[in-house]
Parts: sequence; structure tokens; C-alpha cells
Amino acid sequence: MKKLRELLSDTLIYGISSVLARFIGYLLVPLHTDVFPTSEYGVVSLVYAGLAFLNVVFTFGMESAYLRYAKDRDQAKNIFKTLQIGLGALSTVLVVLLVFLAPALMPAMSLESTGSENLYWMMLGILWFDTMVLVPFAELRLVRRQWLFAIFKTGNILVNVGLQFYLILGLGWGIEAVFFASLIASGLTAVALWIATAPMLSGSWDTPIFQKALKFGLPFVPAGLGYAINETLDRFFLGNYMSQSTVAELYSPNMTPDDVVGIYSACYKLSVFMLLLVQMFRMAWQPFFLQESDDPDAPQLYRDVFRYFNVVAGICFLVVALFAQHIVQIKVPVLDVYLVGEQYWSGLSIVPVLLGAYWFQGWYMNFSAGIFIEEETKILPVITLIGAGITVIANLLLIPYFGMMGSAYATFISYASMAMMLYYKSVSVYPVNYQLVRTFLMMLIAACSLYALPWVIGWMGSEWTSRFLMLFVGSAGMVLLAVPKYFIKR
Repeated sequence: MKKLRELLSDTLIYGISSVLARFIGYLLVPLHTDVFPTSEYGVVSLVYAGLAFLNVVFTFGMESAYLRYAKDRDQAKNIFKTLQIGLGALSTVLVVLLVFLAPALMPAMSLESTGSENLYWMMLGILWFDTMVLVPFAELRLVRRQWLFAIFKTGNILVNVGLQFYLILGLGWGIEAVFFASLIASGLTAVALWIATAPMLSGSWDTPIFQKALKFGLPFVPAGLGYAINETLDRFFLGNYMSQSTVAELYSPNMTPDDVVGIYSACYKLSVFMLLLVQMFRMAWQPFFLQESDDPDAPQLYRDVFRYFNVVAGICFLVVALFAQHIVQIKVPVLDVYLVGEQYWSGLSIVPVLLGAYWFQGWYMNFSAGIFIEEETKILPVITLIGAGITVIANLLLIPYFGMMGSAYATFISYASMAMMLYYKSVSVYPVNYQLVRTFLMMLIAACSLYALPWVIGWMGSEWTSRFLMLFVGSAGMVLLAVPKYFIKR
């Protein structure tokens, strides 16, 4: 239990900065949409989409490679210096390449037509600085300097948001304020991290370890690109592959496909609670399982982690799914607006499905332990690209009949498929008894607790009492399945 408490502690500390980042992100959405015209906000979205894809390419999988190899602390300084210098050289080459590609890429981002070419150059700066903090942040995670990690992450957020409010509301800047603030925040964070991890640069360059790290890390690039496709492609399909007649039939004659995309995107944000849990867990989980991999009892420890992760994920599912209608009505401080605008509430039915999708993503993170330990990362891009293919096919098949719910189910099917594919590969190279029957039962209990709610409300007559009752019943059922005395086998 001591090791499980350490993992829980790390997860909570890493979550501080993540929770704050997501909360601040909600503050910026109403600010941006209130100040910027829709055309300008579209440019911001396109540049952010470009950043999401390019960030994956720029990393070369070096963060995961550092966590894998630098656990050998005798060689950690050599590995740190090698990966930091190598990543700096590679990212600089990519920046130069993107400078030459600017005439082709700027029109694709609608930067030339809107006179926003300067955003492109700021985007390149953000990319470079964000790349150069990957290894230092990985070092902080590996040596469990969680609070310093959280301080740097939180400082980045505060500088970014503070500058945006000042530049937009105080000086009247336009969309360039968004990326100028991000550039300054990224630059300051990089300098602070370089100073904090400067002693690690006393090592020596090691060409063989750089080659080994590339071999380990490069499979994460197509895997990351596939993940980006899974996260963003559904909006494209909703906007382009759903006819006006389908919109009128499923929703309202007064709505357009663009309206459906907007509603879907806004309600999608509620699934961020499960995504946040998964991201918090991932930050602590990767260095944890790598450090424990040499312990003969590690497979049993990983099984226990998976079991308790599902209890927490299940309770998160129930809280958000049961109270989604009330969560969206929370007022954002200072701005005095709803967390999600009232005109978007008609799409709340997608929330449980998307929560389930990210629950399966949490399974994927758990099952990745064996893949990392046995250095079988070449399977990751295969699984992720298959998942991207499932996303494409499922969206094409389901959207014409189910609209935004079809996109939600496509996401669910994709993440569930990737989790199960990784499970079978992981246990084949590193056997762990994950007791999937019990964890599937936890999911079933959570789903039944949600979908039984209308009957319980009709029986009890009190909506709030019914929701809290189902939360208690569902949570208690999952906890009973998780406690040790209910194990079939140890």
C-alpha cells in the first residue's frame, strides 16, 4: 500500500497544475468568443490545430525515451545532455524547414487572407521552446520533484493568462495577443527549467544512447499523430458529412451543420474531467512503473493500480454524467457566464459516451506498462493508426443516422478498440493479471446507475435525492468489486 500511496500522491500533485490549466482554459473561451469575431477565432483554432500536430512531430518521442533510460541514475546526466542537445538540433532543423514551407502553410491556416502572418512566426517560437522543456520536465517527473513540476506548469499558465487579459482587455490587442502571451510564457518557462536542471548538463554526449532513444521514441510520433486525428477529426466530419436535411430531421430546421459542430464541441468539454484524470494519472504512472519494473512483485502491483484506477474513473464517470445538467450551469467567476452557454445544452447526451471513451483511454495508459518495460513500442503506432481508421469509418457510417451522437460513439469505439488491442499485446510480452471481468463489471455498474436514473426519479419523486442515491449505489458497487477480499485470484 505504501507504493500505491506514493502513486496517488504524485497523481494529485501533478493534477494541481492540470486542473488549473483546464479551469483557466474555460475562462479564456468566453473571453475569446466575446472579444474576437468568429472569423478571427477560426484562425486561432486553425493555428492551435497546427500546433497540436506539429508538437507531436517535434518531440520525436524523447520524453518517453528519457523516462525509459534515465532511471539508471548513474548514466542520467549523459542521457539528459545527449537527448537535450539532440532534441535541440532536431527541432531547430524542423523550424528552419517550416520557415521555408511558410508560403505553402500560411494559406492553409488562413493567415495570409486575414493578414495574420506574424502568428506563424510566433507559432514556430512556441514550438521550439515547448520542445526544449520536454526533457527537463521528464527529469522532474522521474526524480519525483512533483512540487517543482507543478510550480513551473502553474507559472506558465499564470503568465500566459495574465498577459492575455492585459493585452486584450487593457491594450486592445487582437488575436496576436493569444500567441504572443503563449510565446512569452513558453520562453520564460524554458529559461527557468534550464536553470533548475543545469547540473544535469555536466554529462557527456553519447551517440549510441541517442540512436537507442530515437529507436525507442520514434514510434510515438505516428502514434501521437493518430491520437490527434482521433481527437479532432470528428468535428470535420460533422461539419462536412452531415447534410442539412439530416440536421433538420435530427435536430431542427433552423440549425446548420456548423451549429451542430458548435454544440458538439461545447459539450465535448465536459468529458475533460475524465481526460484530466487520465492525464494526471499518466504523469505519475510512467515514471512509477518504470522505477518498479525490476521488482519481482511488479505485475501484482500493476494489477492493483489498474483496479483502483477503475474505481476512481468510475466515480468520476458517475459524478459528471449524473450531474452534467447542473455542471454546465455553474457560473464562471469574474466573467459571470455559464461554464457552457445555454444554447449548447441540447448536446449533453453525448457526455456519458465520451466519458466512457476516455475511461478506456485510461485503460490504454495502464496497459502501456508492459510495452515500455519490454521496449515493444513499435506496436503503438500500429494500434493508434488502426484506431484512427476506426474513427474515420465509424464517423462516416454513424453520423448520417445519429448526428453528433454518432461521432461520440465513434470516439468510444475507437478508444475501446485501441485499449483492448494494447491489452492483448501487453500481456503477451509482460504478463499481468488485470482481472478484466471485474473491471468490465465496474463499467457495467456505472452505466446501469446512470441509465436507471429516470426510473429512480419517477419512483422517488426527488431529482437531487435520486441522483445522489445512484451516485452512492454505483460507487459502492465498484468499491466492493475492488477491495481485496473480493478477488478471485491473487
